[in-house]
Amino acid sequence: LSYICHTYIHTYIHTYIHTYIHTYIHTYIHTYIHTYIHTYIHTYIHTYIHTYIHTYIHTYIHTYIHTYIHTYIHTYIHTYIHTYIHTYIHTYIHTYIHTYIHTYIHTYIHTYIHTYIHTYIHTYIHTYIHTYI
Repeated sequence: LSYICHTYIHTYIHTYIHTYIHTYIHTYIHTYIHTYIHTYIHTYIHTYIHTYIHTYIHTYIHTYIHTYIHTYIHTYIHTYIHTYIHTYIHTYIHTYIHTYIHTYIHTYIHTYIHTYIHTYIHTYIHTYIHTYI
């Protein structure tokens, strides 16, 4: 009877943990990470980069360069540099954020969740079962 109870409880709790906790982790935390991090990246960083470029660079270009080397540099900046900076930011930075940071988040957070929480559950629940049941 003890063996049957132990097996039943062990199986039930294991199933519960693997179903509920895994669902919780993969739904809630995944959603949280995707929502929060994406919002942060697309709002804060995007806004910061755009604001920085449009404020600082534009001010610099339109006052200093506009005043001193109007014809040549103006044409050069608005065609080459404007295109280059925009292309660079949208290509390189976007690629970097969407590749590197995405990969980092997915790898690190997944590893953390699967290692730490799994270890915690297995240690805590097993200890609890073997102590109290």
